[in-house]
Amino acid sequence: MTKFKFDSNGLMPAIVQDYQTREVLMLAYVNRTAIRKMLSIHKTCFYSRSRNTYWIKGETSGHIQKIKNITTDCDRDTLLIQVDQKVGACHLGYRSCFVHLLDKKGKIKKITQKKVFDPNKIY
Repeated sequence: MTKFKFDSNGLMPAIVQDYQTREVLMLAYVNRTAIRKMLSIHKTCFYSRSRNTYWIKGETSGHIQKIKNITTDCDRDTLLIQVDQKVGACHLGYRSCFVHLLDKKGKIKKITQKKVFDPNKIY
């Protein structure tokens, strides 16, 4: 496996992007085990810092991310994972987690997307 540069907790950020539209869907964290799992199952797998466990995107919601490409940046400390996203990536019901447009004072000005699913029916 490539010599990645992980932080002091053994993690690195992974940016998830729609492989066709190039829309940034989410950011999560991976370690060596999560990377190995992704390479073997061809779906995204992350490490949850808050729960201290691994999770495969979509195992609860069914909104899986099938991996098309994985690249690393020039420093090898961040991954870019291009996926075929089923329905939405955001646990709040949006396609992307990046939906809150900020104003000049840093407050949420508006939500930029409509929900693509009802999270109350899934989680």
